[in-house]
Amino acid sequence: MIYFDNSATTMVKPKEVINAVLEGLTKYSANPGRSGHKLSMMCANKVESIRECIKNFINADNVVYTENCTDALNLAILGTIKNGGHIICTSNDHNASTRPIFEMAKKHNIQISVATPSKPGTLTMEDISKHYKENTYLVCVNNMSNVDGEIADIENIGKFCKEKNILFLVDGAQSAGHLKLNMKHCNIDMLALAPHKGLYSPQGIGVLGFSNNVDLKPIRFGGTGTEGENLYQPTTSLERFESGTLPTPNILGLGAGIEFVKSHFDEINSKIDDLSTYLNFELSQINGVKVYTHPNNSYGVIGFNIKDFGSTEVSQILNDKYGICVRGGLHCAGLKHRFLNTLEQGVVRASLSYFNTFTECEKFIRAIKQISKL
Repeated sequence: MIYFDNSATTMVKPKEVINAVLEGLTKYSANPGRSGHKLSMMCANKVESIRECIKNFINADNVVYTENCTDALNLAILGTIKNGGHIICTSNDHNASTRPIFEMAKKHNIQISVATPSKPGTLTMEDISKHYKENTYLVCVNNMSNVDGEIADIENIGKFCKEKNILFLVDGAQSAGHLKLNMKHCNIDMLALAPHKGLYSPQGIGVLGFSNNVDLKPIRFGGTGTEGENLYQPTTSLERFESGTLPTPNILGLGAGIEFVKSHFDEINSKIDDLSTYLNFELSQINGVKVYTHPNNSYGVIGFNIKDFGSTEVSQILNDKYGICVRGGLHCAGLKHRFLNTLEQGVVRASLSYFNTFTECEKFIRAIKQISKL
């Protein structure tokens, strides 16, 4: 089996991550911070040490553990609602951000503008700034499209947002691990991560980093281990955003995943660059294949179609006949497919990780050549 669906989740995890999760299940299985005994406090200290690791990794003032990246984006969007305001999102955005934005717009009289790239390959500051209004309070940008890997120029978009005193939310689900993310350098107010992708971490854990100038409100309520006598959610400390028991084994796996990526960042991304460049070029040479990923984009996400074949049909053939796992369909990104004009056909996506090989890419290319002749 060849696994080319790493943008959905990385299947092969580093041994360091597997060992960390196992340690979480065997050594750190007490409830962190919910009791005063030795084991509970040991777990709490471990959870907090990894929180510091994440803060350093993305240069964040604050880090909150969430259920997943969708949960992090919902917290960022719903926790900063401004009635009667205006939000700028983009055609690259995932439904994890567009759906909460559009849902809240109905309920809170919020206007929405959708920015689209004016040139192939990059979404720029100018693409965002032309939608600015006096009541704009939030810009939400997907750093890397999960459909074709298109990149947003978050550094210059961040400068614009800071100049206009607008909150800047970045969806780093696909980019974390592939691009270096520095919240302060890029003036990012809120950054959502999906660690089970480019950080090679377990599923079931997400991250929201946010700056001290964000007045973030909780959107879930319940037990926090603090102020137990209070019938209302605590108003101080990060625990107000982390109701319920934290997934300690997954947090340990996340810590190990970050350390793995930090230690091997150049090696990981040099390999993915080579594999992506090879796949993009070879696919573009096949008669009947249309590649949506820009030739200069080498971050491991290759979107394409074969003639007028449905993308789900192609992915099923690859699975059944060749033992190759890719993803077809709309990838939970309706705005992107409207922009690409692929709502009917969808897009076939091959997405790579450090653990893929050139041999696998060669087998994949041979399979696409055979399918294109059908």
